Amino acid sequence: MQKAKRVEIITACTQGKIKPAVAAALLQLTTRQIRRLQKRLLEVGPAALTLDRRGKPSNRQLDPDVTRMALELVRDHYADFGPTLACEQLRNRHQVILSKETLRRLMIEAGLWTPKGVRRTALHQPRERRPCRGELVQIDGSRHDWFEGRRDACTLLVFIDDATGQLLQLHFAESETTVSYFEATQRYLKQHGKPQAFYSDRAAVFRSPSATSDTCTQFQRALDQLGIELICANSPQAKGRVERANRTLQDRLVKEMRLDRISDIEVANVWCAKYVERYNAQFAFTPASEIDMHKPLHVEDNLELILTTREVRKLTSKLTLKHGAQIHLLEDSAQARSLIGQPIAIHTYSDGRIELRANDQVFVHTSLEQWQRQKSTDVDTKTLHTVLDKRRRNRPERHDRDPAINAQGVAMARKTSAQARL
Repeated sequence: MQKAKRVEIITACTQGKIKPAVAAALLQLTTRQIRRLQKRLLEVGPAALTLDRRGKPSNRQLDPDVTRMALELVRDHYADFGPTLACEQLRNRHQVILSKETLRRLMIEAGLWTPKGVRRTALHQPRERRPCRGELVQIDGSRHDWFEGRRDACTLLVFIDDATGQLLQLHFAESETTVSYFEATQRYLKQHGKPQAFYSDRAAVFRSPSATSDTCTQFQRALDQLGIELICANSPQAKGRVERANRTLQDRLVKEMRLDRISDIEVANVWCAKYVERYNAQFAFTPASEIDMHKPLHVEDNLELILTTREVRKLTSKLTLKHGAQIHLLEDSAQARSLIGQPIAIHTYSDGRIELRANDQVFVHTSLEQWQRQKSTDVDTKTLHTVLDKRRRNRPERHDRDPAINAQGVAMARKTSAQARL
């Protein structure tokens, strides 16, 4: 019917019954195409208007041999490559020249590539809350401009109960470090007791980048001493409750501190106790069970000693211990000599105080500073800014020096360079 209609319209246009513009509008073509069809009609006849390649293979289709060779190469050597990279490798290594979109189509048809729109995204289904309070406590640190420019950006450590959604502890710190978590955990344990487990991410504070079955972080070691399990989540969505709490606090807590004119970390840590009460009264849930799984602290749980950075070194025959850039000398005594070759625990407190302990005994010592070449430090993304700030503060700046010393150094460098050229 379409072909007959075309013949009829072109014939009428050729006979002058309708204008080319009208014929173009009826056939949805341009006037130039109408004139071309009129010429073919006069030269060949009506059969010229019905001839087409509909249903026949295209004259510009890809050679089947090239298609087969390209797919074989991709399947054998580049099965895990994307179409763009595979196309580059075929061109550079095998002289098979194809466009990336052509190769993409071939790989999709052969099942070697899944389009982005068809891929299944990661599915994170909601997890049922724990039934008892204190059974699982999610912890996380959120770095944000909490004081809205009234001081530098800092980190808020958040402890939230999985069963009730209650904020159990808020602690401001300069950065998310082991020492700051020790301080927040000590306040938490004194107020609520020991929970069954802490649920955290895989930051370096909780899980060492080079962790093995024989090594653990300082935080993991302290929790093991207290009998608290540490669970590291594999994704942020797994601990979504504390992540959502961080987002809520970044909106509400910031405005509350602005209204109360809080602009200091120490004051904010004291003020947070009242805010936690108001927050829990509004947002907390009723748990499925009324049992509180927090355990009271034992008499032998010395939190100040357990929640410190502890490293073990062997005592040398000279009664010395090498610890970082320091050498600790034990006071000469019969008990100290009896521990030669034995491990000594070096406890570093948050205030910088150092204790040497062995067999529940503290040894008197003196510390000597030694020169040590600065080595690279393994840090994660959460503590990178803190390490860079420390390096920047410790680095000597040229503008802090005496201008006369700088001028003398420049003159000496120019003199040495001139002598070298001569």
